Amino acid sequence: MSDVGISVPGSNSTQPELTWLNVAIGLAFIVVDIGISTVFRLGLGVSLAIAALRCTGQLALVATILHQVFENKNPWTVALISFVLNFLGTFETVVNKSPRRFQHMFPVVLIGMLGSTIPISILGSRFAMGIKPFWTPMQYIPIVGMLCGATISAIVVAVSYILKELQENKDKVEIYLAFGATRTEACRPIMMQALKLALTPLINSMSVIGIIAIPGMMTGALLGGASVQQAAKLQTIIMFMITASATLASVFITLAVVVIVVDEQHRVRSERISGKGGSWLNIKQLNTKKMVEWTKEKLRPRPKPPVKEEESEELLLNTLS
Repeated sequence: MSDVGISVPGSNSTQPELTWLNVAIGLAFIVVDIGISTVFRLGLGVSLAIAALRCTGQLALVATILHQVFENKNPWTVALISFVLNFLGTFETVVNKSPRRFQHMFPVVLIGMLGSTIPISILGSRFAMGIKPFWTPMQYIPIVGMLCGATISAIVVAVSYILKELQENKDKVEIYLAFGATRTEACRPIMMQALKLALTPLINSMSVIGIIAIPGMMTGALLGGASVQQAAKLQTIIMFMITASATLASVFITLAVVVIVVDEQHRVRSERISGKGGSWLNIKQLNTKKMVEWTKEKLRPRPKPPVKEEESEELLLNTLS
């Protein structure tokens, strides 16, 4: 296979040069969605606006950073970018996406992300795609980004389900444990269902890809000037890599949840599962009035406590001496 990888030469592309005016025109679609949300009172207008602003700012920042990385072609910079992508993916999973969390969730998810996306991306880039060297920034970084995005979704589904079952239906697990089952045997039905839910969207996506839906990776390659056959092969490899990465991460983190929540004495430790909280920073939960009152209270000068008679006599004696 050639070393074309994901990117294709720009000379074959007939795409016009896009400006921020084109982005502003595209933003009109989000404005329409906000209008629909307002008419039907869905309460999604603020979320849509914030998501659109985040999308624009994040992609602009990434484009600026990647432009420098692509030009320098430094393997250590590529490694750093790959780690940052996994770290931010872990942060998004733990902080914003998961309705429930378990003890030591952040390091466990980070290890699962790194242990799945990095090996799969290296093997896929080097051997399946034939990229030499495999860390070529223009090919490797987008691959890691796609693997991270799909892996996040699978992890959230698996973790959310298994934590929900262990917290709300722990009696079923405790019955198995009471009859002598190990924690793995007692939690096996929950683990299997969690993995099925996590991997079903990927299986469905592979089933309909190319017939009902043309995926974004293939569309991007075609718009970039690649041949149809080359774009189809590229998309096939990417889908296989995404499925493998999501599977590895889901299996590892599902086992980790069971090991952490169900201890060595085969007890379900519900206190190791945090309650529903959504995001740690939820703008909708902020109360401006209470924040202002709290700030005024902290800044308001407080009167000094009255000095006791004994303390005043001692202070007078110290002053005279």
